[in-house]
Amino acid sequence: MSTVSERIHDYLDSAHDQQVAFLAELVKTPTDNPPGDCAAAAEVAAGLLEGLGFAVERHAVPADAVEANGMVSATNLVVRRRFGDGPVVALNAHGDVVPPGDGWTKEPYGAEIHDGRMYGRGVAVSKSDFATYAFALKALEESGAALNGAVELHLTYDEEVGGGIGPQWLLQRGISKPDYAVSAGFSYGVVTAHNGCLHLEVEVKGRLSHAALPQNGVDALEAANGVLSALYDARKGYAAQKSAVSGIDHPTLVVGLIEGGINTNVVPDRVRLRLDRRLIPEETGEEVEATLSAVIRDAVSRYPGASADVRRIMLAEPLAPVPGLDRLVEPFVRHGSAIIGETVATHGVPIYTDARHYALAGVPTILYGAGPRTVEEAGGHGADENLALDDLRKATEVVALALADLLGGAT
Repeated sequence: MSTVSERIHDYLDSAHDQQVAFLAELVKTPTDNPPGDCAAAAEVAAGLLEGLGFAVERHAVPADAVEANGMVSATNLVVRRRFGDGPVVALNAHGDVVPPGDGWTKEPYGAEIHDGRMYGRGVAVSKSDFATYAFALKALEESGAALNGAVELHLTYDEEVGGGIGPQWLLQRGISKPDYAVSAGFSYGVVTAHNGCLHLEVEVKGRLSHAALPQNGVDALEAANGVLSALYDARKGYAAQKSAVSGIDHPTLVVGLIEGGINTNVVPDRVRLRLDRRLIPEETGEEVEATLSAVIRDAVSRYPGASADVRRIMLAEPLAPVPGLDRLVEPFVRHGSAIIGETVATHGVPIYTDARHYALAGVPTILYGAGPRTVEEAGGHGADENLALDDLRKATEVVALALADLLGGAT
């Protein structure tokens, strides 16, 4: 008689072409965010999931919440499969993507396959894991394993703008109360930590005057230049703030936007800056925000008559391990190493993801899914984003086997 692991393996071999076709349909459905008009795409995904025999809950986000999030429409999809009494494991991936941009040699929404790789926007980040998680769950069902617990698929559409009306919305409203969570990731490592991100808008204010009489005004651009110099001086010390997490280096700061002035012959009265500050797992957003605000206000105070308003645009706290994580990590490392054929170890990544919402809710959380070693290798957020279909196949098996272990099924 075959084992659970053998039945999972055999099912995924037989269903591989179906899984590839499932992913292709997702890639062919544009979900650019911005603008973030994703409800129709969620319906396409729901139909594909129902075609696998799953009951799909559609949780449409109210229009006011969608608009406040800078989007047009969003529907969260939840699939629940209870096998018996025991822990609930949530698998979360996002279907929204950054716009394709320039430089593609393949059709961004063509789902073309060349040399064993599928190309298209979102194929690796993270529509691939809609397919990974759905077929891992299907493999569990088909294996007939005696399991204790439940698996949920959380398929959301707002990661590119913060996840506030996706995973966070599902958790805050009690739509899901998982014991463990796995978020979209790559095949060659188990991510247990990632950076956070703070976006601030700084408006430096002065007073208008004619350029022929600059002494009658307060030059906001001059004061903003002082703010920039102070921020860049502070940034020089970041290299010494090393994270203890493998894969994460140190904090970073980038001023990505500057706007201001009225005309060439007018002393500018307002200059607006937007900055991106990446947080290592050892930092907290509120402390970093307070420190930066103090640096900005101290710099502006050196320019009589000038002032500065500092406004938070977005805060994504870092992902750091929470109690109970080892129980979740171990089966992914063990099965990943066996299936991938090389050591799959834990590490951190210098980006931020929706996984943090689960961790902040006290849910032990990791990132694991289909893809290469790095976002850069996959072309995520770049041209010719691609996924090796062999990685999709292997990662799906790793997820199915790890879930079977977590739910007490002998593999």
